[in-house]
Amino acid sequence: MPEPQPRSGSTGTQILHDLSHPIRDSMMTYPGDPAVAVAPALRIPTDGVEVARLTLGSHSGTHVDAPAHTIAGGRTMADVDLHELFGEAAVLRAPHAGEGEPYGLDDLEFDGSSVPDRLPPIVLIDTGWAQEFGHRGALNHPWLLPRAAEELWSRGMRVLGVDTLSPDPTDDPTSAFPVHEAVLGRDGLIVENLRGLEHLPPSVKVGIFPLRYEGDGAPVRAVAFTDGPRMAG
Repeated sequence: MPEPQPRSGSTGTQILHDLSHPIRDSMMTYPGDPAVAVAPALRIPTDGVEVARLTLGSHSGTHVDAPAHTIAGGRTMADVDLHELFGEAAVLRAPHAGEGEPYGLDDLEFDGSSVPDRLPPIVLIDTGWAQEFGHRGALNHPWLLPRAAEELWSRGMRVLGVDTLSPDPTDDPTSAFPVHEAVLGRDGLIVENLRGLEHLPPSVKVGIFPLRYEGDGAPVRAVAFTDGPRMAG
């Protein structure tokens, strides 16, 4: 993945970490979702400008799920305030998450220790599975136990971010969406297909910026902000 980008600030360097997969033609999507197509619509030689035509579903690439995604009558993206998707986040690690296996609260670590009793509203879970995005293995990712999602909610989480196609099982046609129910059913939000979480400290400021779109979800540009040493000069 691209190296984090430094930006000079008044007291030092702020490092920007891009946590989003780029939108590409024919990129991986959740099974059954619309395919992603990126094609020229206008060209400089014939039209004087370059314009691309994008065809994609609302849950393409790195994206946010609004409650309306799985909850009848739930909030749409039109009702989601940007402040819900910006602020301090806890990065939880699932170092032993196995292929197609569930993981629970006891399998999650925060800064090498157990999950704290109080969490910030945004929780990001690093399973190490982002590297599988675009490959067949991504479909058989680790998944969060519903009771763990409920416990994270009770400790303060309101936005759940994962580096997999879903916090629920994907490669199982009989599976329901219990973690979606636990989070979206409580009017929370879910962010899927994050990447680069392994580069982040346990506590970090993040911004998750969705397309301004009145629907059940939207692609996002997700960014984490860390401080670096002051730049010379």
